[in-house]
Amino acid sequence: MPSPSLRLAVVGAGAAGLAAARELRREGHAPVVFERAAAVGGTWLYAAPASAATTDPLGAAATHSSLYASLRTNLPREVMGFLDFPFTAASSAVDTRRFPGHQEVLRYLEDFARRFDLYGLVRFETEVVGVRREAGGRWAVTSRKLGEKGEQDEEVYDAVVVCNGHYTEPRIASIPGADAWPGKQMHSHNYRVPEPFLDEVVIVIGASASAFDISRDIASVAKEVHIADRSAPASTCEQQPGYDNMWLHSMIDRAQEDGSVIFQDGNSIKADVIMHCTGYLYDFPFLGDDSTISVDDNCVDPLYKHIFPIEVAPDLSFIGLPWKVIPFPLFELQSKWVASILSGRIKLPSKDEMMEDVKAIYLRREIRGWPKRYTHNFSGGYQFEYDDWLAEQCGHPPIEEWRKLMYAANSKNKAARPESYRDEWDDDHLVAQANEDFKKYL
Repeated sequence: MPSPSLRLAVVGAGAAGLAAARELRREGHAPVVFERAAAVGGTWLYAAPASAATTDPLGAAATHSSLYASLRTNLPREVMGFLDFPFTAASSAVDTRRFPGHQEVLRYLEDFARRFDLYGLVRFETEVVGVRREAGGRWAVTSRKLGEKGEQDEEVYDAVVVCNGHYTEPRIASIPGADAWPGKQMHSHNYRVPEPFLDEVVIVIGASASAFDISRDIASVAKEVHIADRSAPASTCEQQPGYDNMWLHSMIDRAQEDGSVIFQDGNSIKADVIMHCTGYLYDFPFLGDDSTISVDDNCVDPLYKHIFPIEVAPDLSFIGLPWKVIPFPLFELQSKWVASILSGRIKLPSKDEMMEDVKAIYLRREIRGWPKRYTHNFSGGYQFEYDDWLAEQCGHPPIEEWRKLMYAANSKNKAARPESYRDEWDDDHLVAQANEDFKKYL
């Protein structure tokens, strides 16, 4: 028999927290959502340049999101949306582009929160500062209202669902000589607009979506932009097509006190700025040792199905750790599974069986030759295998075939048209299938 309603703490009101709150309440539980910001949206809440600036341009002390002003989605809107709440270019949309700007995604999440009456569950401007396991297995959650010095509240919950995202604690590249290098270093977490880089020589470290976008954003005003990509062969030094002021290099070898930066290809330039577009670290500062997990090189260990710490499952869970995924549907399916397990409708395997599953994940990572930091990387088709497994567990239909095909088509199009894939595509037949499918929800 399902258990009675549980009182649950959800940390974060971004897309993952909203999905979790909806599914937990649908299952009959009573979630309370803690959100540090004054609004829903999480990483989709834009912080203007003035509020993004911190005393530490590398961003270690920053609490804002990582959006830059020009950011557009790198997935088509049809793919992005929650499974039963399509992200369409409806008549109410302000930005009807298929790959809209970040403001449109925030509007979609706000619409989701309104449609499912989630605002009343959220405690805004409230930060979780501690989560402690009590003797009886329940969790004491300590929070503080921002702006109220010294005031902290402690409440006890049956379980905690962590949805705090992983785009706030910057990962910084290690560069020999950087401490003595006289130029400015910053992380993309603090990048907003290109104007501050007018006529400067900027090095952008990274090969991800943010590095690609930001390098082109800055190239519109900078004197020169040099991209350092550690996956590029050591001899790489290539001017980028369509740009007379942008070059691709291998990784930085070292930085020097005279302001020069030496690449592995042997080239040396005098640079004004090094921009670290080098990703983020998983960070759970409110959890203690009783969470029974550790984070080493971005591997959260040990987690059953990337969600449950084995020793304290199911009373502590994490939504949204995987990357290289379509995030919102994954959050939704993870949340459905967690909600059903907490109510007792679905049973977890034994601790030994869960640990064997974790070991199998690590073995697969090693066979691929992936570093530990790729533990939660779902590239290579694994995300749909994972999504469909969760769906089957919950008695939910698998991910739609058109969504899988559209995701693959977008990846192919992005590789073929890196500069224009957001505005040119060849999968209109899949868009038609998606829109037909959406009719049952609209």
